[in-house]
Amino acid sequence: MGRPNVGKSTLLNALVGHKLSIVTPRPQTTRHRILGVLTLPEAQIAFLDTPGLHAQASRALNKAMNRTASAALEAADVAVLVVEAPKWMPDDELVLQRIARTAHPAIVAVNKIDRVRPRERLLPYLGELAARHGFLAMVPVSALKADNIEALRDTIAAHLPLSPALFPDGELTDRGLPFRIAEMIREKLTLELNQEVPYGIAVEVERLTEEDGRLEVDAAIWVDREGQKPIVIGARGERLKRVGRSARLALNEILKQRLHLNLWVKVRENWADNARALRELGLE
Repeated sequence: MGRPNVGKSTLLNALVGHKLSIVTPRPQTTRHRILGVLTLPEAQIAFLDTPGLHAQASRALNKAMNRTASAALEAADVAVLVVEAPKWMPDDELVLQRIARTAHPAIVAVNKIDRVRPRERLLPYLGELAARHGFLAMVPVSALKADNIEALRDTIAAHLPLSPALFPDGELTDRGLPFRIAEMIREKLTLELNQEVPYGIAVEVERLTEEDGRLEVDAAIWVDREGQKPIVIGARGERLKRVGRSARLALNEILKQRLHLNLWVKVRENWADNARALRELGLE
């Protein structure tokens, strides 16, 4: 759990050792609960990456993301609060209050320590964190550099309840192939568009087949205003081609399989404020 853009998805990927959550510099990139399973010789940990909790949830999409994060927290055995050293912001306090209300045991992962100069600045910050809540442990990490990730894994495992393994050995996530493909396309779109179409984009895989060992994918990119469509397509379709090429190469690497992408841009007015559209897109 954590506020938007604190590095939760990068941390999940580092903990599991596979790219399961998409990552961009944009806040609120994660919209769903993402399960990542790590099976160790002595433990199995099911991590739940969540959307960033935020107070300013004006659109139906933002409210749905907050509900998703809160529901994942309720189902957890251990809460990991992810914060960015050496900052403490109002949304950090909001997340801590949610965790405290559940009375779950809590660990704090102090992320982005690679950016802290000099490193001694961490000590007073850790002292402030200790005064805010009775954390089981405080673990400084750099999710981006995979620094101290093993220590965080071991700390989490030590505080989990005894239980039979919940997932078969080798299972990484409960998310299917269409979801992972759609998310990768959305990641590349977000990186390509930067500030031009902030949050009005969703991706839906409409057809997925396999022919001669190659995946054939038809995917719709939904925008919420007609004026956004030419922005996504770009001059002579070049932007859409770049997105498709980038997503295809990334998916080839992750899935270890050849893949052909057909992308279409479609308009669904104000889908991010439409409860029915959010349900149909799997966001509610």
